[in-house]
Amino acid sequence: MKQLALDIGLATVPSLTSFFAGPNAAALEHLRLWATSPTRSPVPTYLWGESGSGKTHLLSAVHEALREQGLQVGCLDANTHNPPEFDCAWTAVLMDDVHLYDLSQQHTAFNWFVNALTPTSGSPRWVLAAGALPPADLKLRDDLRTRLGWGHVYALQVLSESERRAVLRQEADARGIFLSDEVMAFMLNRFSRDLGSLMQLLDNLDQYALQTQRAITIPLIKLMLESE
Repeated sequence: MKQLALDIGLATVPSLTSFFAGPNAAALEHLRLWATSPTRSPVPTYLWGESGSGKTHLLSAVHEALREQGLQVGCLDANTHNPPEFDCAWTAVLMDDVHLYDLSQQHTAFNWFVNALTPTSGSPRWVLAAGALPPADLKLRDDLRTRLGWGHVYALQVLSESERRAVLRQEADARGIFLSDEVMAFMLNRFSRDLGSLMQLLDNLDQYALQTQRAITIPLIKLMLESE
């Protein structure tokens, strides 16, 4: 979808509170305890699952939770092409989409991982990583792949249709948007059911409804698509 010429001022920031756990309650509780505990365990954590299972939301939510506490975090994903050197001021290292890392990014990820857990660089830091495959199946350099599987490993499950509907309703309510049952069904049946894509669709609809000063209806959705 094309970007609409309107500020994204109402989009909600990913948080652990707003994450709809569904079958992923154990992973959510683990991250919540780590992000809020004054004595954090340095044991690494790895999340894996197919697209739409919530990996990026959870990493972003942890980042936000630590930022709110005034803590610094090192972040790396497949779109980071000039990452900084490891910083001893970081409380944690977050690495997303590791299955897409090129050789340079793998080198950086390994360097950050080793530095994060090396006592000589200060207290051990937490490494939270995510990818589409379990550690053993990642097509990465051996030393990085084995380290990603060292600690806690959680397989995230994609939400069912009723759970995705509940997430859409929750997100719409948080924005003050009314979505009728008909609009919800149209969104779920006519567009990608990937949760990230549905959230982007809701964001675009929110902007377009504000721009046109109209309620979100099926005709409005069709009009938005025709205007692209």
